[in-house]
Amino acid sequence: MLNQVILVGRLTRDVVVNKSEKGIKVSTINLAVPRSFKNSEGNYDTDFIDCVAFDAIAENTSGYCSKGDIVGVKGRVQSRIIEKNGINENTMEIIAEKVTFLSSHTKEEKSKATD
Repeated sequence: MLNQVILVGRLTRDVVVNKSEKGIKVSTINLAVPRSFKNSEGNYDTDFIDCVAFDAIAENTSGYCSKGDIVGVKGRVQSRIIEKNGINENTMEIIAEKVTFLSSHTKEEKSKATD
């Protein structure tokens, strides 16, 4: 069996690299990925998917990509348990094994989007 996923979407926020307690560089990027079919109202829905990148992948993504850019992510699905308010919740995320820079807004378009 194979656990592999490929996503293409737009970054919903700028990429920030943090360090874990063990000193590992990590960033969580959120991708807006449009569905390939229309809903019952005739519109395309969008899924917002968290992807986690480590070390060089996290640094490179932070250095070259920003909010609104289109990227491709190749990785694997991973589940883990997060404790919130004393309740264990199962969450799914994509562990990025490769992030490919596909396109970006021009600086003018980005400044208009933040105004």
